[in-house]
Amino acid sequence: MPNRLLEDPHGFKPRGVLFVLSSPSGAGKSTIAKRLLREEPDLGVSVSATTRPMRPGEEDGRDYRFVDLETFRRMREAGEFLEWAHVFNHRYGTPKAPVDEMLAAGQDVLFDIDWQGAQQLYQLRGGDVVRVFILPPSMEELRRRLTGRNTDTLEVINARMDRAEREVSHWDGYDYVIVNDDAESCFEKVHTILKAERLKRSRQTGLIGFIRGLNK
Repeated sequence: MPNRLLEDPHGFKPRGVLFVLSSPSGAGKSTIAKRLLREEPDLGVSVSATTRPMRPGEEDGRDYRFVDLETFRRMREAGEFLEWAHVFNHRYGTPKAPVDEMLAAGQDVLFDIDWQGAQQLYQLRGGDVVRVFILPPSMEELRRRLTGRNTDTLEVINARMDRAEREVSHWDGYDYVIVNDDAESCFEKVHTILKAERLKRSRQTGLIGFIRGLNK
């Protein structure tokens, strides 16, 4: 697999970006995340552990790491999560070890987590975390998208809409906020953010030595 971090011609080894995507359900986050992974072969992805049941078409270890409640609690108490949250009667958490392994291998890591997880991750890893929040064009459009899936009952849709309102209220805890009224444009903005964040001076370890070499 090509690795831009380990092949820099100037000898720089940038610190990896912990790239967080958050949005209300139905705002397009998952579609953007999947496309990022297709177009960025060296981008790692954090696979969350969850106590919710596996859905048709999902695969353990690819979509989520499916665990029972007792296992989740043991992992949490052992400090194995970078972040965790209680969502819709289920627990979700980001295992720490796989993320650290990807960073050590020179990969940036993509996170598909909510505002609670983004906040916890930022508290732990600070400036290496880049937080992007994706908004729907309107709440009416969000409801239309959720209804159009034909996968949830009206009760579930209403619960998702209630949660969406709470999630949107945390927009100011993110570094970037994008309205997804056009899928292509939204993806290009997210991709541009990732590429720009990789180039930040603060991430370029080895830059000082390179500058000193220029001034000899």
